[in-house]
Amino acid sequence: MAITKHLTLAQLIEEETGNNIYLCYQCKKCTSGCPLSEHFDLEPHRIMRALQLGREELALSSATIWLCASCQTCTTRCPEGLDVARIMDRLKMAALERGIKPRVPEVALFNAAFLRTVRTFGRSYEPALVMEVNLRTGQPLKDLSMAWELVRKRKIGLLPPFVRLPRRVARRAKPEQIAYYPGCSLHSSAREFDISARALFQALEVELLEPRGWTCCGSSPAHTTDHLLATRLALDNLALMERHGFQEVMAPCASCFSRFKTALWDVGREPELRRQLDEERGYEFQGEVEVKHLLEVLAEQGVERIAEKVETPLRDLKVACYYGCLLTRPPQVTGAKDPEYPMVMEGLAEAAGASSLHWSYKTECCGAALSISKTSLALELSARILRDAEAVGADLVVVACPLCHANLDLRQGEMALGFRMPILYITQLLGLALGLRRLGLEKHIVDPRPLLQDRGVLTA
Repeated sequence: MAITKHLTLAQLIEEETGNNIYLCYQCKKCTSGCPLSEHFDLEPHRIMRALQLGREELALSSATIWLCASCQTCTTRCPEGLDVARIMDRLKMAALERGIKPRVPEVALFNAAFLRTVRTFGRSYEPALVMEVNLRTGQPLKDLSMAWELVRKRKIGLLPPFVRLPRRVARRAKPEQIAYYPGCSLHSSAREFDISARALFQALEVELLEPRGWTCCGSSPAHTTDHLLATRLALDNLALMERHGFQEVMAPCASCFSRFKTALWDVGREPELRRQLDEERGYEFQGEVEVKHLLEVLAEQGVERIAEKVETPLRDLKVACYYGCLLTRPPQVTGAKDPEYPMVMEGLAEAAGASSLHWSYKTECCGAALSISKTSLALELSARILRDAEAVGADLVVVACPLCHANLDLRQGEMALGFRMPILYITQLLGLALGLRRLGLEKHIVDPRPLLQDRGVLTA
């Protein structure tokens, strides 16, 4: 007679993710560091306690697991090394598997709509995504007017992309070339990041090559829905880079960077997952391509070399450098040495002649994962960031992530701040100092040009 093994949810999570929930001793660091805990019905530490006590329905029926923004603060700060953010992901999956209706249906709807566009087009198509979420949730169609503004500024096109990973790779990369993975945002709403990044690296004599046929990395909707799918979407792109012969791939988007690094981390610790993906792909991934964020590649150029190329020192600019969540957290995945208070961007800004400010919100979450599904929460988190930047006397905020830029720039008008704060990409800031002209400054919603003209950086 066959014996059926019935696992508790806590046991299932440990078996699948390696996280022993019983190690949690209720220190509450996850809750105290969470930017959204005041909006939860069960704080993160109470979710953990509910699972320890076998109160699975309580945890799975909570709004908390759906409102989690996956900012990785809890995972970074847990003294027992528990990946709390991944546990939250697995709880969402378990709720759907058991037929428990999501307490925050807009989030589940957004995840499904996002992945549907990726399956259909190969990449995320923002107009279709925004329209579907707005219509199906009965929200005011305010985001459609925002989409029109993006079309007007030529940040997104009216026609969706249709992309599939190529079966064959003919062109081999040269040893000095770096694979450039712009991600979906830099080909649409963050087009100015793409423009300025290409211009800057050309000026620095760094050769970037964008392989044809790359597809979406899956972003948050994938890893909160299906662990296998999330790893596949990221690793298939890394395999494409590897087949081209690249040694390095640069991902300017923090979410893409995070998904790539996480996929490498996971397949390195889950041999069965790696074997399954290799079998499905028909290619044995070697793991020989190194993933770097744009900031890492810039830092490797050296602040001294960048400073030598400066033509217009930005002496009259005071900047607040904003990293957001995923560029540094969790450090065991990203490799960041200073995940709570990084200083890489500050060094680059000062090489350009600008004054960088110390402030409290440089690694706080802007709520990017909730920007469309729970816009009010994203606005609340983003407004905190901008108010703190204004309080320390910043002229502008410098970012290195298209999702952060979208919240801080594109949605700034919805925050009723009482001031307007320009948001520049680090590539635009450095490009201005190097005397580059084509940087996409005209594409911002909060126009930075009047400030830059006033400070003598731009001519009228």
